[in-house]
Amino acid sequence: MVPTKDRINWNYLKENYQKWLDEGYWKVANLWFGFDVTHSWMCGTETILIAMLEDPEWCVDMFNTMLDLHIALYEMVLNEGYRFDCVWWWDDMGYKHNQFFSKTVYRELLKPVHQRAIDWAHSKGMKAQLHSCGDIMPFVPELMEIGLDALNPLEVKARMDPVKLKETYGDRLVLHGGVNALLWNQMDDLKAELNRLIPILKQQGGYIFSTDHSIPNTVSLAEMKEIVSLIKTIGAY
Repeated sequence: MVPTKDRINWNYLKENYQKWLDEGYWKVANLWFGFDVTHSWMCGTETILIAMLEDPEWCVDMFNTMLDLHIALYEMVLNEGYRFDCVWWWDDMGYKHNQFFSKTVYRELLKPVHQRAIDWAHSKGMKAQLHSCGDIMPFVPELMEIGLDALNPLEVKARMDPVKLKETYGDRLVLHGGVNALLWNQMDDLKAELNRLIPILKQQGGYIFSTDHSIPNTVSLAEMKEIVSLIKTIGAY
């Protein structure tokens, strides 16, 4: 858990950074901390959910320790002159039609850690984007309160509502996703949904197209090309 310089792939940065600048890449610094990382990669879902009620200090310590480690490593990178456009982190807080924990638990345990990540990003001139699968509609006002800039993947089949999010937060929050991945096995339905959804979400900008989950491997290359062409047509200004 010690942030040392040998944990950073300096050769990768040296070989690619100038290309990213020259070609106008959007450069993302990935963070790795929070509830999702802790339960799915470290301790187990049941263990962490119980601990968030019975031993919350332990959970918060892990959330913060992981964030501290990553911030320290990125500080080393930034000190060498490398710059990024945004930070991105994964923290799935919902599943189908519900959340893993209450808003009260979120506010007390996880929200302050998310706030730290966002504040650090903003202090370095970067935007902050969260990936959180599942239904997290009740958490969106909390995330807006702490300054989140972009949200992904807007999982429709879990009960996320990208149109409502656009209407409510579209002037402050970039929406990334929101197209039901299950529709990719039903091309006519997918095309109808794209024609309905994209014109709404692209209004005044602030929308990045993607599905709300992995595209099924049954989709052919020809179908993929057809859909990409349609998206470019519908999404053009």
